[in-house]
Amino acid sequence: MGSFEGGGAMNWMDLSLQDFQDALASNEPTPGGGTAAAVALGQASALTKMVAHLTLGNEKWQDGWASAKNAQSIVDTIYQRAGELAQLDSEAFDSVMGSFRMPKSTEDEKMERRKAIRKNTLLAAEIPYETVLLGMELLSCQEALARSGNANAVSDVGVASLLASAAVKGALFNVEINLQSLPAEMGEEMRLQCPLLRTKCSEVSRGIMHAVHERMSSN
Repeated sequence: MGSFEGGGAMNWMDLSLQDFQDALASNEPTPGGGTAAAVALGQASALTKMVAHLTLGNEKWQDGWASAKNAQSIVDTIYQRAGELAQLDSEAFDSVMGSFRMPKSTEDEKMERRKAIRKNTLLAAEIPYETVLLGMELLSCQEALARSGNANAVSDVGVASLLASAAVKGALFNVEINLQSLPAEMGEEMRLQCPLLRTKCSEVSRGIMHAVHERMSSN
């Protein structure tokens, strides 16, 4: 993971958008796709939160207050956790790389190195898997918000949905590429759920897009 010129670990959420994009475009392996997916999740949650704010308290959109309150209750945790996951994803990758640099001169050293690689690779799969699950949770509240929330912000729900979908599908790539490096008995539940979650994400996303287009055409 990168560090500031003055020393110390770099926290991606402390950077400006320009600095983060520059870091993403650099020849360093972190931040990478897993961090980008978590950042997309954070942006999706922020936009969803904005639409909920624009709906609540406005008598014109009273029919959408329930869906807005539900969205807020879901978003509050995701909004904070997404930034943490962005950081953790990079740190997990660095831990995997550190494991590969462990000594391997003796059989004991080789065994310890193998254990560390597997342990850290599993963690590197578990972190983006949490991004996947939170992204699915966020998607679950967006169709109702698109249908009954502030109609002037329905396009923002559409963008939030696309970002959440990108977060889910992007994080799934990171889960799967790490699981490929592990024995079949490790991460069994994730192996089972990944294809199901990808399919479910597409289905839910289509429903949200339909709701957004329908609401926009009726305005």
